Amino acid sequence: MPVPASPPLSSSPESPRFHPHAKGKNIRLDAQLRRATRKNSFCNGITFSQQPVCLYEKVHLRLSGVHTGWSGALRFGFTSLDPGELAMADIPKYACPDLVTRQGYWAKALPERLAACDNVLAFWADRHGRVFYTVNEGEPVLFHCGLSIGCPLWAIIDIYGITQEVTLLESTFADSTGTNCLSTTRITTYLPQSNHDSANYSNNQLETNQAAAAKMASLQFSNYHQLSPCSSSSSTSSSIPSSSTSIISQRSTRGVPLTLDADMRFNTVHGADVVLSSDRTVACIHFLDSSRTLVFSDRPVRLGESLYVEVGHLGLPYFGALLFGMTSCDPGTLHTGELPADPDVLLDRKEYWVMYRGFPSPGPGDVLSFTMLDNGEVHHGVNGAAHGRLLCVDSSQVLWAFFTLHGAVNRLKILGTLPESHCTPSFVSRGIACDDSNSDLAFSVNRSSSASESSLVTAPSSPLSLPVSPSLSFPEVPISNKSSECTVCFDQEVDTVIYTCGHMCLCNDCGLKLKKQKNTCCPICRRPIKDVIKTYRP
Repeated sequence: MPVPASPPLSSSPESPRFHPHAKGKNIRLDAQLRRATRKNSFCNGITFSQQPVCLYEKVHLRLSGVHTGWSGALRFGFTSLDPGELAMADIPKYACPDLVTRQGYWAKALPERLAACDNVLAFWADRHGRVFYTVNEGEPVLFHCGLSIGCPLWAIIDIYGITQEVTLLESTFADSTGTNCLSTTRITTYLPQSNHDSANYSNNQLETNQAAAAKMASLQFSNYHQLSPCSSSSSTSSSIPSSSTSIISQRSTRGVPLTLDADMRFNTVHGADVVLSSDRTVACIHFLDSSRTLVFSDRPVRLGESLYVEVGHLGLPYFGALLFGMTSCDPGTLHTGELPADPDVLLDRKEYWVMYRGFPSPGPGDVLSFTMLDNGEVHHGVNGAAHGRLLCVDSSQVLWAFFTLHGAVNRLKILGTLPESHCTPSFVSRGIACDDSNSDLAFSVNRSSSASESSLVTAPSSPLSLPVSPSLSFPEVPISNKSSECTVCFDQEVDTVIYTCGHMCLCNDCGLKLKKQKNTCCPICRRPIKDVIKTYRP
């Protein structure tokens, strides 16, 4: 039997597109039909090419969205049946095994270890009915055999498991001579059929657990309106329902003051994956892999004011936790579409942004407090216990608080605020003492430097770990009229500047000792010491 001639090695005459109608119910396509995104769940993400694919034509895909939490990754292959003739009800949840058990469908799974974000997958069929793929233009892998090549072939792309979004790139043609002369070693790269049933079962179990947990979260979410935040005005205990009394009692054991102002809510502008309660005191996400979860306070935080929030989570094994920050950007001027999944993108904006992401995973019902002092220090506490200084901000600016919910933390409730007159001095004094033992600080600030930082340097735009010196301790004192006295030994004269923060607060002997220590930081601003430079006066 004569072998069909190879097609010319040229670019595809028409840019590839996803089929606009033949797709799973969780698939959303962009206006150009080039990007497909799976919303919700881990399945119902089957898509097809809009036009048939030629032999040796490489279908190029960028894995533009990958999120851990599920099992398995992209499934892909070909079909000899026109997907335009499929009704929505005919498209199953899974390409494997549901589609591949039907006549005229061939598909398999990409190994999960290769499904990294921004990897480029290319796959094609040759004249012998074999399917090959490459990742990032690597060595071709023989993926499948036995395709029917006597009829048109459409690409199957099942956006499954950890793969949540793919983008079609321009097609090219493979070298037919390269795959015709595969060595024995390359032939053995043919992969056996993956255990799709196991992955589907694992994901189904996880989704069932999520649904039950989300239902529980919804019940708790709906019950939140039964307890209004305590007002600063007096009220009698007899007017409070017994269930509310129980909740108040539980919160009082977690260090929540009995009287809180209820004038702060979440802003109406928030991440697309966040749902707010009717009174905007509760923010909740229903899917643990949600990414756009920024929420803001609806008014600025006042100097000396303490903000109390209650954390909730589902207790499932997801990584990630709360992020807290402050910004000079009025959230009312933003739009939901502007809020990114990665908060670090906000650091490129012109406004002032400071954020802290070093929280340990809190327990359900934990109460966190945040107090902004007049000097710009933000102190925090957990269940009434002071945990010291969290970060420093420019207190001369009007600042709103913001959070992101992530991973196991999927619910946040604003309990209220406490004005400056109610803040106890012991909280602040104990907070400063605790600060020296906190070795897990991590924060980011944008280009707008804080007033407390040196004007000679630009504030960092990436997270920094700011541990304190493991061997040398020093009191936390500002530079005053004794600025010529070393802040570590209080003996020798200051003659050394710290790089990169620019503070000049050490003698050369102490500076060299600190430099030799691991993970040391500036006594003034707690930023890492990269180097110390001795200065000379004329």
